[in-house]
This record gives sequence, structure tokens and C-alpha cells, in this order.
Amino acid sequence: MKLISCLIFLLAFASGCVANDTYLRTASNHDKNKAEGAILVKEVVFESQGVKLTGNVYQPKNAHAAVVLVHGSDPVPRMTTLATLLAENGLLVLTYDKRGVGESGGIYVGPSVGTNNISVDNLTLLAKDASAAINIIHQYDKQLPIGLVGASQAGWIIPMTAHKNPLVDFMVLFSSPTITTLEQLRFQFYTNGREDFWDNHTDEMARAHTENDPDKYQFTATDPKDSLNALSIPGLWLFGEKDIQVPVKMCMEQINTLKAQGKPYEYVLFSSLGHNTNKQEPIDIALHWIQQQTHRH
Repeated sequence: MKLISCLIFLLAFASGCVANDTYLRTASNHDKNKAEGAILVKEVVFESQGVKLTGNVYQPKNAHAAVVLVHGSDPVPRMTTLATLLAENGLLVLTYDKRGVGESGGIYVGPSVGTNNISVDNLTLLAKDASAAINIIHQYDKQLPIGLVGASQAGWIIPMTAHKNPLVDFMVLFSSPTITTLEQLRFQFYTNGREDFWDNHTDEMARAHTENDPDKYQFTATDPKDSLNALSIPGLWLFGEKDIQVPVKMCMEQINTLKAQGKPYEYVLFSSLGHNTNKQEPIDIALHWIQQQTHRH
């Protein structure tokens, strides 16, 4: 199937859906930039909510868009490998050490399940960090459309950031929830890390548990749909059908509901993947999608 066909049917369950010609074109750009030594890497230090965050800007020649990389829940330093790959495909990239990690100041919160790692206060703070990074990358080229790219916990942070910062033009979310933080915890406790979970459970069972199970932790839930309902920028979600941290079928139905209301949201489902969708095929599709969005900008 040609990639353009895959993108037309983004609402269907997709797997093995990247076209050879598009992959070759991506690889060609990658090799060309690498051969020319076209990626200029600069260290950047910027302030957010009273602390200094440190990272790198990857600046290719003739960038067609800019992106800020947003972390998941783990204590993640700057994502240099992904940033290099994206820059070699024509994206101006800012990646930074997460708050309290590496050379960035502040306090890292987490990572234990059920802690204030996913409290409203912490997610709001991390969204402000991402917003500060957006403001910095905008200074490098004010003509470029800017996007947010992230995974997992970033599914709560990115919509919040995009809602608050009008400079954000698009968003790409790998294995990211559209359900609330409390619902995600219910599902994660239900799967309990069992890799064979989906061999023994149905979507209906997972949904009933996620919607109705008593909460083990009492805190205010964050619902990304509050921001997604208010946004009008395009968004792409990339899901793995075997995910045991996010109930992807529920999330896809919620995206379908938002799409039916006119929101420019799309998703791709990879039947062979789990929570880790940071793989070549999803990345290739994301790169092609970004190129489509930025050509329309």
C-alpha cells in the first residue's frame, strides 16, 4: 500500500503501511544532510519557572519546520538520537534535559506509579517548560511552523502546552493517552505489566475496568480532552495495539469523536507494537505527516 493511501485511511487500523518510495526519499534526505555536515548543533540554556533548563538545538540547512521534543514520565535527558534523525530530515529541533535531570535545574518528580508525577501541578509545570522551549526555538527562525513531538506522558503535556502557547502549529504523539490520568492508572494497574495481557482480555473488559474501577490514589485528574476540545491545530497519534500502559482502542474512539466534531486529528495503529512506538516505521509516517502539514502552513 502506498503511504498516501495509508494517510488517507489514518482512522483505520494500520500496520506495515510505509511506502518504499517515501522511505527512500527520507533516507536520501538523511544521507544528503549527513554527507554535507549540514546539521549545526548548539547548546542552549533557557529559563522556565525560575530554573534553568539545558539542551541542544539541531539546526539543518533549509529546515521546513521546527519541533520541540517533550519527555515521557521517566527521568529523561535530552534526546540526541531522535533529534539528530529529525534534523537530518529537515526539522529544526530543540531537545532539553527534563527538569531535575542531567544539566537542567529544578526537581524531577516521580517516577513511581501513583505519585505526584502525574499530578495537575507537575504536568502543568512540565507544560510550562515545553512552552518556554517553544518560545526559544521560535527565535531561531520566526517563519517556521512549530510542532511538539513526544511520547507517553507527553499526551497530557503537549495538548496543555499547545492550548496555552499560540506558537504551536501541530503535534505528534507516540503512544500517548487521550484518557484522564486516573483512567490511565486504572488501566495500568489492571494490566500489571503482563506482556500476555491482550491474549487473555478483551477491549470490553479493559474498558469496563478503566471506566469503573475504584481509584487507588486520590488526586485531581488531568483530562487532555479539555485542551484537545479547545485546539484547532492538526494532531497525529501513533499507537501500538499491544500497549499495556494505554488502552489505545478507547483513545482511538475518543479521537474519532473529536474528529467528528471537526478537529483535524488523525491516528495510526500498529498491530505488532506495544507501548514503544519509537520505531522506524512510525517515525517515517510522522515525518511524512509533518511535511504534509507544514506545506499547507
